[in-house]
Amino acid sequence: MTLAHFIYIPGLLGLGLVIGFVIGGRAATGDKAEADHKAQRRAARAARRAARDSSTSE
Repeated sequence: MTLAHFIYIPGLLGLGLVIGFVIGGRAATGDKAEADHKAQRRAARAARRAARDSSTSE
């Protein structure tokens, strides 16, 4: 093995770790946004249901 292997292989492993960290962070941000959107839709649906139930019970 040459000296280049001792620099090249760990360098690529480090680059892979950085790229994986960035891609994973973006995926986590997207999942959080999707969960927030679902929670908003669920809250709006519950509010509509509560308004409908209160207007029919009067």
